[in-house]
This record gives sequence, C-alpha cells and structure tokens, in this order.
Amino acid sequence: MNKIYVILFIFIALKIFNVNNVLAQDAQFSQFYAAPLYLAPSFAGATDGSRVALNYRNQWGLIAGGYNTYSFSYDHYFSNVNSGLGLLFLQDQAGHGNLRTTNIGLQYSYNLTINRKWSFRPGIHLMYSQRGVDFYNLKFSDQMVYNTSTSVEIPSEKQIGYIDFSSSALFFSERNWVGLSVNHMLKPNESLLGAESNVPMRYSIFGGTKFSINNRYGKYDEELITPAFIYKTQSEYDQLDIGLYWSKRPMVIGVWYRGIPGFKKYSSDYVNHDAVAILAGYQLKDLKIGYSYDLTISGLSSKTGGSHEISIIYEFLQDKEQQKKRKKVIVSCPKF
Repeated sequence: MNKIYVILFIFIALKIFNVNNVLAQDAQFSQFYAAPLYLAPSFAGATDGSRVALNYRNQWGLIAGGYNTYSFSYDHYFSNVNSGLGLLFLQDQAGHGNLRTTNIGLQYSYNLTINRKWSFRPGIHLMYSQRGVDFYNLKFSDQMVYNTSTSVEIPSEKQIGYIDFSSSALFFSERNWVGLSVNHMLKPNESLLGAESNVPMRYSIFGGTKFSINNRYGKYDEELITPAFIYKTQSEYDQLDIGLYWSKRPMVIGVWYRGIPGFKKYSSDYVNHDAVAILAGYQLKDLKIGYSYDLTISGLSSKTGGSHEISIIYEFLQDKEQQKKRKKVIVSCPKF
C-alpha cells in the first residue's frame, strides 16, 4: 500500500505542477445519461418541464486520496419557444491536498424538427471554473526522506479561475439518437504557477437505439433492450464505453465495458481496458434512482476497490398537454 500512496502522490503532484505537460483529467460518470447536462448541453430541457439531477461518484475508494465528484443540475423546457435552459454545478476533488476543480455554467438548447421522424438539438454551455489546491496538506519528497519540513517554495497563488465554452449537437428519432459534444473550446490556462498549461479540447461521440420486447414501445409499461456507446478523446488519450440496458418499469439493469483493447496501446505492456460497470436503477413516473459499481479490470484491479456512483433525477412541472400531443419523450435516450 505504501507504493500505491507514493504513486498516487507523484501522479497528483505532476498534475499540480504541470510537469512535462501532464494534465488533470476531466470528471467522468459511468451513468452519463443520469448526468445529462454534463454529457452535452443539448440535453438542457430534454423533458416536458423541469428536472433536477444529483450525482455522486467515488472513484478508487481503497486508494488514499482518490477522486470524489459531485454534480447538481437543473433544467427546464419552454415549449412555446422550443428551447431549453440549464444550470450545471460540478465539483471534482482529488488527493489529500484536495486538488479541487469547481465548475458552474449556464446552458441553452433549441429543439428543431427536421422531418416526421428526426429532430435536431444544438446546445451551448458557458461556464466559469475555479481550480485550487491545499499545498499545506501535501507531503513532498524531502519530507518523506528526511522527515523534516519541506524546502519546496509554496506558490502564492493557490487557486485560479477562468471562463470556458462548450457546444454540442444531438440528432434523435423515436428509437435512435446520436450526438457530438466539444468541451474546452477556449482552451483555458489552468496552471497554478503562472505557466502555460492549456486544457486540451475534449470530444465526445455518443449514441444508441431501442428495441421493444413486448411491442409496447412508447407506452408506460414498455419493455426495452437499449444498446448504447460513448467515445471520448482528449489530447492523445481516448476512451470507449459500450454496453446495454434492460428496462421495464420500475426496474433498469445495465452493464458496460470501458476500454479499447487491440486498437490502441499507450505502451507495449499495457492492455487498453479499464473497467466493467454494473448498473441497477429504480424509476417511478417522476423519480429515478440509480446505483452503479465499476469493477476495475486493469493492472490496478486488486488495489482500487472499484468505483461507486449514485444518481437521483426528479422531474416536475411537466406539461401534460405537450406529452399527449407528442405521445413520447423529447429525447429517446436512457435516463441512467
């Protein structure tokens, strides 16, 4: 375990001081459709009224100083102008030094009908981010070796703020959807030392389709199998999540695989696969609660303790007349 602590400390220290252009990771959720505004601003207003989503992720709980991510979002659909507005708050914490990134932003989307089957939703997201670290809660190498106070000079600036921008596009029909999201379009400088450390743009492509088992598609008691995927790339790193859901109210069960084995290796001895995620969800008419567990299958499998994730979504002030007129939800993708 001491080796794990040292490795984690080095990893976090590299991120803090921008050594060799190592960059902090963006927060991620296995239940990405349960964090819709974080996935893409096109999902702002993707119901017939108001929606609140709460998300919590604990990543690698057995490793001291792992990642904890908290998210809150609120969005509303204005049917008279075919538009959605959203508010997203997200905070990501890593390490005993509390390397913390806090984001708060506003989103806008517009629902455009292409034809009788397909619709299009562009979305934009303007946000303010603040990044900081508690340097006095860190242990440096000379403290470990000599058991004395550190000789490292603590920077005067312990946090930095910047503005960022994202955009997205979502195409969907009654059974299918595909979308693209582009984050960090302003490539902001997040260095805490006054150096140049620009956040690289992150591209996400996601999609899926629905298959009805009981021929009750679009009804409240429908039973569905829903395969879906999401591919993300940022700088030289990429990730693919692929899986499926089985759903019949009030239950949802899902399984996901994360990795790209055989297609891309970052080193000769590294098999590019990360985790298998298992999801269980309970959904009522307006309330949805989900829990997922990521089983690590990489070389860290016995040391991380996996990752736990909880989501709660509550929909309210739904426009019943709008639902009757359309007889289906605005966006066809899963809710977890």
